[in-house]
Formats: sequence, C-alpha cells, structure tokens
Amino acid sequence: MADEMIVKELDQVVVRFSGDSGDGMQLAGNIFSNISATVGNDISTFPDYPADIRAPQGSLNGVSGFQIHIGADKVYTPGDKCDVLVAMNAAALKTQYKFAKSTACIILDTDSCKEADLKKAEFKTDNPIEEMGIKQDVIAAPITQMVKECLADSGMDNKSMLKCRNMFALGLVCWLFNRDLDAAAAFLREKFAKKPEVAEANVKVIRAGYDYGHNTHASVDHTYKIESKSKAPGKYMDISGNKATAYGLIAAAERAGLKLYLGSYPITPATDILHELAKHKSLGVVTVQCEDEISGCASSVGAAFGGALAVTSTSGPGVCLKSEAMNLAVITELPLVVIDVQRGGPSTGLPTKSEQTDLLQALFGRNGESPMPVIAATSPTDCFDAAYEACKMALEHMTPVILLTDGFIANGSSAWRLPDITKYPAINPPYVTPEMKGCYTPYKRNPETFVRYWAIPGQEGYTHILGGLEKDSNTGAISTDPENHNKMCHLRAEKIAHIPVPDVEVLGCKDDADLLLVGFGSTFGHLYSAMDEMNKEGKKVALAQFKYLNPLPKNTAEVLKRYKKVVVAEQNLGQFAAYLRMKVDGFVPYQYNEVKGQPFQVSELVEAFNKILSL
Repeated sequence: MADEMIVKELDQVVVRFSGDSGDGMQLAGNIFSNISATVGNDISTFPDYPADIRAPQGSLNGVSGFQIHIGADKVYTPGDKCDVLVAMNAAALKTQYKFAKSTACIILDTDSCKEADLKKAEFKTDNPIEEMGIKQDVIAAPITQMVKECLADSGMDNKSMLKCRNMFALGLVCWLFNRDLDAAAAFLREKFAKKPEVAEANVKVIRAGYDYGHNTHASVDHTYKIESKSKAPGKYMDISGNKATAYGLIAAAERAGLKLYLGSYPITPATDILHELAKHKSLGVVTVQCEDEISGCASSVGAAFGGALAVTSTSGPGVCLKSEAMNLAVITELPLVVIDVQRGGPSTGLPTKSEQTDLLQALFGRNGESPMPVIAATSPTDCFDAAYEACKMALEHMTPVILLTDGFIANGSSAWRLPDITKYPAINPPYVTPEMKGCYTPYKRNPETFVRYWAIPGQEGYTHILGGLEKDSNTGAISTDPENHNKMCHLRAEKIAHIPVPDVEVLGCKDDADLLLVGFGSTFGHLYSAMDEMNKEGKKVALAQFKYLNPLPKNTAEVLKRYKKVVVAEQNLGQFAAYLRMKVDGFVPYQYNEVKGQPFQVSELVEAFNKILSL
C-alpha cells in the first residue's frame, strides 16, 4: 500500500455512531458534530436512543445511536442512511446495519463480538459479517484491547477504561475525515473540567484511535475531507433544539426587561430546557422543579400575574395535566408560554421517539371556548426564533401561547450562527397607563387589538382581581350574565384571530408547480430535501411549510387553492390536513402520514410524491 493516502473531497457525508446505551455514543456524536461546526461545515444530527434507563449490556433493545449529516453547503436532514457506521458491539451491528448505505464503511469493535456477545445479539454463527451478508468495507479492530493498552499506566480501573472506548472510535472517524483533534481535546477538557484525569485519559485515547488509522490505514485506501463553501461570517456553535429554545426564552426576557420564570416537571424529551435554564441564574432566570405537571403550570400562571415572563415546559402527557391551568391563563388573559416537546403517544407511548401527534391537543385540547396561539418550530436552530416569537406574542397580546417542537429537533442539533439580539424586534407589553389610575378594570381593552391592559400587582390605583370564573367585561366582577359571556368568548377569540403573523412562503417551483407539498414544524428539512431532489429530476414541485398554526397566515387559502395537486405530509394520522380542511372551504388534499417515532426518510417521500404526480 502506498505511504501517502488519497484524500477525496466530499460535499456531504453521514456518520452513525452506535453501541450500548452506556457506550457514550451520544457524547462521541456530539463531539464530532462540534468539531465539524467549528470548521464551518453545516450539520444536522439525530440522537436515537431507547427509553430503557439501562437495558442489559449487549442486548438488541439497548442499542443507542447518534447520526450526523455533515455538508460543505446547507444540509436539512440527518440523512436517510449513513456512509460510515460505527458499531461498538454485535447488537449494534445487527440493529444498525439497516441504516448503512451499500457503499458504507463499517467500523467494528471485534473485542465486543465474542461468543457471549454474539449470543445476546441472536447471531447463529461466529462470523456476523458473513452471516449478515455484509459486502462493504469493514474496519474490524480490537478497540477494547487497544484502549486497555493505551491506558495501562493511567491507574484507572477496568470499568473506567472501558468508558473510553467511544473516544477511540471517534479518533478513528476523525482520521477518516482529516479532522483536527485539538477541538475535540478542548471539548473534553471543558466537559471534564472537574475531573482532569478523566479528560486527559479520553484525550489520550482519541489520539490513539487517530494514530491507529494513520499508521495502519485501517483497511482503506483513501480518507476524506469536507470543505465549507457557503458559511456567512460570524461565530458558530453546534446547538440542540432544547438549548436553542432555552436561549430564545432568555433573549426574549432580556429584550422585554422582565425576569424569566420557568415552572416545570421533568419529562422526556423536554427536561433539557429546565436543565439549561437552571444554569443561568446570573441572568435573572428563576427555575422551579415542581412536584408535578399541574403545579408547574399553575406556578407559571402565578408568575405571569406577578409580572414575569412565565414559561412552562413539558411533552404531550404533561400538556394533558396542564390543560386546566392553561385554561386559567386563557380566561385571565395572562401571558404564558407553554412548550410542548412532542413525543410518541398515546399515554407513555414512545418517550424517546418523535411525532407530531399533539397538534389537535394544542389547538383544541381544553374545555370551553379557549383559543390559544400555536407556533411550531421548523429546525433545531429555529427553536431560538420560535421561542422568542412565542414570548413576544404572549406578552404583547396577553395570552398563553403554545410552542410545539418535538423529540427530533429538540435532541437533534445544527450549526447555529450566534445572532445579534439587537436586530430582533422589540417586545412591548400593553402595560396600564397613568391615565387609567383609579379607574382601571382588568378587562379594559385596546379597541383595535382587543388586548387587555396589564397591571402588575402592587401598583397603587390599579387594584384588581382575576380568576377562573367569568368576569364582566366592564367592571371585572364575577358575572353569569349570558350576554356578557357570549361577548367575552367572542372578544377572546377575536383577539387571537387578529394577531398578525407572516404569510406562509412558497419555495421551489412556486409559479407553476404541478404538486405542492404542505407540512408544519419539524418536517421542513425532509420535505425541502424531497422537493429539491424532485426539482433536480425535472419535476415541478413546491413547498409550503407552516410555522404559525393559530392564527393561520392570511394567505393560507390562496396558497392551498393555487395548485393542481396538494399533499399534506405529517407525522400523525392527518391532524393538520383535517385542520386545514376545517379552515379552508373546499380544500381536499392528498395525505402522507407516518407514525413511526422516526423522522421521515427523504427517499420514501420522493417515491410517494412521484406516485401522486402520476395519478
């Protein structure tokens, strides 16, 4: 073999790390995505892990995966299948091989493919590669043994040394893609700042993995590089949707000049928002881990009454429990942001998987006439903007607002350019005016926006009472008068209906498309990629992705009726399609629905949409 390796330049590549839940695949994937973002590549990631706290080691049910799509230009999805599959044991190879391309390179720890490992993974022979009919290049290396040798003089016990196996695999992948290890070393030293000996052990192992590939060429005759082509100047970081959501809330509170309060109860996959916000007490953030979902929301309603930017975070099961307190925010007309990080249901369902099945619950899942704005974030980085916009809407229109994300974009990440917050729109709550002093009543409204004025408790001359019983529109006193109740229901509905939202944008062949793709929220990347692929094939396809769901954009009906064929694609059994049919007279779309707990596959979308075009 030649001493000098051939280096091939790629526009994009997909890598999937897989192993036991305790093998550190999420950490290895996060470090590789951070390294890639640092050099200016665009990224999209997808953590895929089981709900078990700790499944039996080596079992098929315990396999955890982390997929990352790296591009020289913009990438929109984590990719359908991977170009490189890292399998840290036999079970990972068996369950994750289906995600590998026919041309993929597979990295396998042969030390975790012993007789007992193969038995747990339900292999029938002692040669898993041959048994599975794997024809791709396989880098089969005794990773466990090499890690032990690397750390033999570290003083670490066997269990601690084995925790470093993921770093050896990461080092090998870094060699394969000509990545500089300095960024990885800096990440590890920061993560394990309180345990420097652990940090240095991991740094040593990652370099050993890199050197193994460099010195042996690891059964391949070339490596790769992915050069950034279109990044705008600025500072970038790899950010998950949950962290971006937390940052968006902090930015909105700062812009509004208010304290941020989060009342929450831990629930997968939303808990990271609570964890992140709890780190920022220095910014005036107050977080309370409440005893249950009900108190989490109710305490936030109290914080809103007290004049804070109030937020509560949860997933679908928590929204069920919060609904009564959410309704209290509706009738008292207090600003509250409810974040629903959707997951597979019903009931406990699929806690670590992703769906879009809470849409109708968000729109209608409360008693009485209880209109509430609903916004759906479209990507991990858009979670920042969506959170900011939800806060602005809640504060300026005195209403609870639901922000929908989901497990896919909440746990997934993208390269994010740090924004200039001064360029974001101002947030101006409708505070009471001096002229109202002494004659203020809580449902005195702006006649144009129908928004009531906000008096913060403790202001002399603005004493008032709010509560869950209907109030008189003029005096604020409890009222059971039928005409008043009818008036208040209409006022609350009209207030939400009059909230201005941007028009929905049509992308692709917007002027002459034969097929319009319609989606909402987190499916944007997959639908855009499907449209782009079909356009390259000469098909005339456009895309309208909805972010604002209530109220809908004013051009919704015009857009949906403009095209010959329209297909609504969503990760539920047709909730958005049904809602659009209710809102747009005569609208009868085709539908593409999946409820698998996994992101769409672009190849499957293209196949389905081509069939609709042929009808």
